[in-house]
Amino acid sequence: MAGLVGIDGVAADFVTAPLEEIFARAFDAQAYDVTELSFSNYLYLTSTGDCPYVGLPVFPSRSFRHSAIYIRTDRGIRGPRDLAGRLVGVREYSMTAALVARGVLEDDFGLRASDIRWRYGPAYAGDGAPIVRVRPRGVELEPLAGASNLSDALRDGVLDALVAYKPPPAFLDGAAGVDRLFVDYAGVEADYARRTGIFPIMHLLGIRREIAERDPGLCLRVCEAFEASRRYAVERTDESQAPFTSLPWAPDEAARSRRVLGENFWSYGIRANRPALEALCRYSHVQGISARPVTVDELFVPATLTWGDPSASPAADR
Repeated sequence: MAGLVGIDGVAADFVTAPLEEIFARAFDAQAYDVTELSFSNYLYLTSTGDCPYVGLPVFPSRSFRHSAIYIRTDRGIRGPRDLAGRLVGVREYSMTAALVARGVLEDDFGLRASDIRWRYGPAYAGDGAPIVRVRPRGVELEPLAGASNLSDALRDGVLDALVAYKPPPAFLDGAAGVDRLFVDYAGVEADYARRTGIFPIMHLLGIRREIAERDPGLCLRVCEAFEASRRYAVERTDESQAPFTSLPWAPDEAARSRRVLGENFWSYGIRANRPALEALCRYSHVQGISARPVTVDELFVPATLTWGDPSASPAADR
């Protein structure tokens, strides 16, 4: 967007908006030729055959989600298994943050999505109404009752817990009896990364299906442009003379990330990300979201399946 990287043969017109708006306009109105997409909702729509986009293996948003689970501390919730049978809020059941949080709860602690009673609604006062795209199979999911939004419901004890992609006001304001399920979430997430090799993917890039079918070469040029942008951004996190970011210890934090996640800790392409992608596909079906099991390769433009794989191209050095 800053004009530092171009897409060969393309005069790009960039549009910015809140992510919820971008996703809704993309999925419901096909408003963009190329767009960032919610991975979970993209996966669901692909499973039904109704998605107007096909994926490019470019992942502009990634985040661990142990830190996304908030609880009432006066309900006897001392560990993940104590969430069984509880009322737990979520803005959208099918959002990727919740998909990943539920996935790690089942993989590491044996707590299934169906063990929890889910309630959905606006995340906080002034938040828009969530879009309910999925009625999950075998899972109790009902609208929030007894409060206007999830944060207030957690504060007031209407909910026992909450999964949120950003800290709710009740937590930020220091409301009594509200805390994270995993207080030492950084340590727990680092341990998870070391054990699994997964840095969870939240969003991917999508291109309109008819464009991808008409011009596979364009798909590769878009991938290359985003790869150049990724390299530019990651390399600059190491700058210390005149720091590129506003974080005072950014180079140290980048070094810590590499120690935990490896040198290429934020990568594009399918091969390097297959464990994370396979986990998302598995979570979606197990949690009653995708209509059928979906494989990783069917999520992406065929011409990009080996893009970024050093073994597939001697010239590639990613």
